[in-house]
Amino acid sequence: MDSFELNKVIGAFLAVVFVMFSVTLVSGTIFSSHAPETAGYAIEVAEAAPGGAAAPAEAGPSIIELLATADADAGKSAFRPCAACHTAEKGGPNRVGPNLWGVINRPIASHEGFSYSAGMREFSQGSSVAWDFEHISQFLKAPRSYVSGTSMAFAGIKNPQQEANLIAYLRTLSDDPAPLPQPAAAQEPAAEEGAAEPAQSTPATDGTEASPETDAGTPAEAPAQE
Repeated sequence: MDSFELNKVIGAFLAVVFVMFSVTLVSGTIFSSHAPETAGYAIEVAEAAPGGAAAPAEAGPSIIELLATADADAGKSAFRPCAACHTAEKGGPNRVGPNLWGVINRPIASHEGFSYSAGMREFSQGSSVAWDFEHISQFLKAPRSYVSGTSMAFAGIKNPQQEANLIAYLRTLSDDPAPLPQPAAAQEPAAEEGAAEPAQSTPATDGTEASPETDAGTPAEAPAQE
């Protein structure tokens, strides 16, 4: 090989080295990684209460309270994602999930013609109640946590008012919608108004005070114990 050919080989080699070095510099500039400002992941924990115990989370209004002002029309809009797996009309077919006409107060895992998961069937056997407002509320919050083994692929509703609106809409899917439950605060005044007034003693004619149990001035005879 003469000197001209040798120079060509050496030049080609140097050209390849130069190109590879240039590509390395450019790629390092484009795809360079930067260290995060704060190392690791931020984990939120409950603020500790005095004494070292974790402060309990504030409880929001119950589903019973939210249903009093829930909007069924807004709930119908919230139902749209559910329509991918459920039908809502009377006599509608089952899809991935059962038809939901009349679901409020319907016995759990009881809709005819639908093959329920083993987890749902087991849950229905351990629960003597139907899909009342409380049960369906807890299920919609976190289906897989509330019913272990359910095949319902839904993460749950995190917005309490949206959940109440959806349940209000599900309530309308019936020829005879279930009555809305009354909040406990609304029931207390009614109970107080219906309470009987305490009996008042009447003075006896012989100067002795009559007992509240009888009008004759002597205590009533106690009933026999069974």
